[in-house]
Amino acid sequence: MQTFDSDGVRIAFLDAGQAEGQAGDQGEPILLIHGFASSVRTNWIEPGWVAFLTRHGFRVIALDNRGHGESQKLYDPALYAAPTMAEDARRLLDHLGLPRADVLGYSMGARNAAFLALAHPGRVRSAIFGGLGANMVRPMAGTGPIAHALEAPSIGDVKNPTARTFRAFADRTGGDLKALAACIRGSREPPLTQAMVATIACPVLVATGTEDVIGGPADELASLITGAEALPIPKRDHMLAVGDKVFKDGALAFLRRRA
Repeated sequence: MQTFDSDGVRIAFLDAGQAEGQAGDQGEPILLIHGFASSVRTNWIEPGWVAFLTRHGFRVIALDNRGHGESQKLYDPALYAAPTMAEDARRLLDHLGLPRADVLGYSMGARNAAFLALAHPGRVRSAIFGGLGANMVRPMAGTGPIAHALEAPSIGDVKNPTARTFRAFADRTGGDLKALAACIRGSREPPLTQAMVATIACPVLVATGTEDVIGGPADELASLITGAEALPIPKRDHMLAVGDKVFKDGALAFLRRRA
């Protein structure tokens, strides 16, 4: 992992991969943006995405979102607004001298990718929204229970089943619980509307598990974006869809045929 300065915030990132058969030449860039309480390692390395994409000739760039992984931890919710985190991704492209890249985001990372595509359409060659379908544009439930679960002395003090799931994941990934509580309070603002996503002009693939109640159906979001494709991942929930073969193969096929 390397680091760079994103408007005063230290952001860690991975830059890996060369095109097959072209020793010394880097492949087409794809930027990976992970989900809440995750990291480059948890979301992309361990499920095999980095190895998969580099094996197929892509230059894989992946950042630890602010407050996550090896990036700087911040404790003010206002510093975690989705457009702000999208700018971290844009500045990483600037740092690497890349005019544009394909972008793959998962869950919170998909929201960040959507804001990146809206704010900087010329920088996003295509977008893959993983783990976030119809719920990207639906009103979100309050984040208080999740934040309180992250701030609880231990997971044994958390009674809300959904909040307990988030706390268990954060404990497993070794996240900074105070920073994650600030992130969950700030990262869901501002909301994305149907009218906003309808203006996304790049090729889009929406991929969610058919059992994913957190992300919602892929086809409902895809129907709002002109030309977007839906990829339902059979019998997978929000957690298990991440590394699924159907997801990987579908994403690769999409990247091969996108304009």
